[in-house]
Amino acid sequence: MKYFFLAILISLELFASLDGITSFEADFTQSITDDKNKTLVYSGHIVALKPQNAKWSYIKPVKKDVFINDFEVTIVEPEIEQVIVKTLESNFDFFKIISNAKKIEENKYLANYKNSKFTITKNGSFIESISYLDEFENRVKISFKNQKQNQTVNKTVFTPVFPLNFDIIRD
Repeated sequence: MKYFFLAILISLELFASLDGITSFEADFTQSITDDKNKTLVYSGHIVALKPQNAKWSYIKPVKKDVFINDFEVTIVEPEIEQVIVKTLESNFDFFKIISNAKKIEENKYLANYKNSKFTITKNGSFIESISYLDEFENRVKISFKNQKQNQTVNKTVFTPVFPLNFDIIRD
């Protein structure tokens, strides 16, 4: 569930207050800190394209791909030969959230969605990081580097690919 929520959040945050962005690509580091200050760190690469397409490729500590297409999330976990397909809520609107992001300081924005607050930090025209509390009250921070914006993206990158022998779970 953490990956599912994270993928949704990052996809929406990539465009927060940057309405002119049509695509985004970056390396990311995601840290999740629990109430006992234990931190898990993940890293990988993201490619996103308006209106609702994203591919999160987690590289460390485990390999995993998270695909977001329209109203569906597909999580491909090669290490356990499993694919999880989830339907997003039909009223989930990435860009409504983005349009509600308000500047609170220089290069810092706040977006509210379903009783959660997301802090977005920019460096120039690029999103540098996003921070929020997840549904388990964990502190999550996603930092981006090697960002690219408004480049041509082949939509096939958002099509989940996995071996036919993987178990498929529909949630």
